[in-house]
Amino acid sequence: MIEPDPSAPVSAGEAPSDVPPAGSPAGEAADGTADGGLASFGYRDVPKAEKAGLVRDVFESVAPRYDLMNDLMSGGVHRLWKNALIDVVNPRPGEKLLDVAGGTGDIAFRLLRRVEEKGGEGAAADVTVCDINAAMLGMGRDRAINRGLLRGLTWTTGDAEKLPFPDRSFDAYTIAFGLRNVTDIDLALGEAFRVLKPGGRYYCLEFSKVTSAPVGRVYDAYSERALPFFGRIVARDAESYRYLHESIRRFPSQRDLAARLGRAGFTQVAWRNMTLGVVALHSGWRI
Repeated sequence: MIEPDPSAPVSAGEAPSDVPPAGSPAGEAADGTADGGLASFGYRDVPKAEKAGLVRDVFESVAPRYDLMNDLMSGGVHRLWKNALIDVVNPRPGEKLLDVAGGTGDIAFRLLRRVEEKGGEGAAADVTVCDINAAMLGMGRDRAINRGLLRGLTWTTGDAEKLPFPDRSFDAYTIAFGLRNVTDIDLALGEAFRVLKPGGRYYCLEFSKVTSAPVGRVYDAYSERALPFFGRIVARDAESYRYLHESIRRFPSQRDLAARLGRAGFTQVAWRNMTLGVVALHSGWRI
């Protein structure tokens, strides 16, 4: 289970794996996908077969300025959220780690640094980055080369719903701000469970539901206007960032996602709210 870190700027919360899912809006499944063979793409419902391609187009468009946009939109707080994720994962030398939807390398680089801090310079690290988007992977590989990170990293093109890895391959699985973009959350969770070794840990860092109603209204209004605005000014792509806002709004609540993790087979399921629930860090174990 995730234990609160008093030094981190978060609000702690957790749920057991048998929490029943809360109700979903009419016409929409609890995983944010629409009924009838449709999937949510922002506020639109599209055929499930089309969503992956549409998401791929979004991230190919935003890849060149993705890091800058993250800093502008979050005021740099996304770095604190990611650091908190690494604190909880607590990677150790010799472990095999998988970061899904992590093409930019942000999480993978942090995992490598933490392993080196624990084991000393040259400590054995084995981090696989898997992303469906070649443009994002290309950016991550370039960043790794620029930082001199030439060992301990493997870059793989793959779909979170059909991972190209054998069963029971990894000690830990991370996915940061990527789960809301998959077409079928249940399939992605099932794949995560499949590729983890017994005793493996699952961690998902994702935008979630704000726990304070007044703050939630302000946050929703800000993100609805700010994301497309920054997208238009900085990345010259308002529509892609409008999708990102809408995908956040339609993503399952903390309680819903915890219930889905339990149904996927994970035990000791928990979540931890950060910044009043703007983001939540979910975890579970494969026993």
